[in-house]
Amino acid sequence: MVANVVVTGASGFIGSHLTRELVAAGHHVRAMTRRPQAYAGAGDPVAGDVLDRESLTAALAGADAAYYLVHSLDSDDFEAKDTEGARNFTAAAAEQGLRRIVYLGGLGDDEEALSAHLRSRRQVERILHEGTVPVTSLRAAVVIGHGGISWEITRQLVDHLPAVVTPRWVLTRTQPIALPDVIRYLVGVLDVPEAAGQSYEIGGPEVMRYIDMLQRAARVRGRPLPNVTVPLLTPQLSAMWLALVTDVDMTTARNLVDSMTNEVVVNDDRIRTLLPGDLMGYEEAVRMAYAEMDDR
Repeated sequence: MVANVVVTGASGFIGSHLTRELVAAGHHVRAMTRRPQAYAGAGDPVAGDVLDRESLTAALAGADAAYYLVHSLDSDDFEAKDTEGARNFTAAAAEQGLRRIVYLGGLGDDEEALSAHLRSRRQVERILHEGTVPVTSLRAAVVIGHGGISWEITRQLVDHLPAVVTPRWVLTRTQPIALPDVIRYLVGVLDVPEAAGQSYEIGGPEVMRYIDMLQRAARVRGRPLPNVTVPLLTPQLSAMWLALVTDVDMTTARNLVDSMTNEVVVNDDRIRTLLPGDLMGYEEAVRMAYAEMDDR
């Protein structure tokens, strides 16, 4: 079914790839951005900011569906901003009569003490589902693709360091997923009526520790990456370490480090039945991400 679709965060890592695939699938895409004059991606740029309630009226007018890909991870008060943005968007979507919102959030067990970042992702999901517009939520861990923040941390550690001294969170289990698989799921759920009102967990075919991600990426790059894990690196020191050896800013690094103590693996794979297909393995995804970086 061809739809009029709004993509928030269209110039971001996920949004820039999603808009291209939606256009390729025949949908009419509005790429929502705070700077439409600078937008050069797929779809028609439209001005909008989830923290500016009035700007959403024109951005969503006439739309059938919208993708919510917004977060404020680089801000010290990201939880408050994410909550405000979700409430504004939910109200505007209902006012404009949208038939579906698709949201990309984060994995994590609600029974655990989630980090502020993952807790905020879940809070945004709840706010969207409390509105009158049906929502489909996808929950993912690390997305492997050129330009993604979590992948960039992995890549830059591998490329910049001959060896690593790591904190205990590198032993936490995660289930990374390749960017093309995330996009396939995001596009696919739009055309599945029974996905409305549902939350799905998405992940790649392998569960691994963060240190496994680092060392296997190094192997793809053709180099060893010796590691010593020490128990004394606090979250603050870990964030300072990441900010020192990568180009991720200190605020984002701290918010991500806090989340790396939470295990993020798929416990419900219903999405595999809803949208069947082969999943890209971790090392293949790493090769793809490096190839895109080298091409650029």
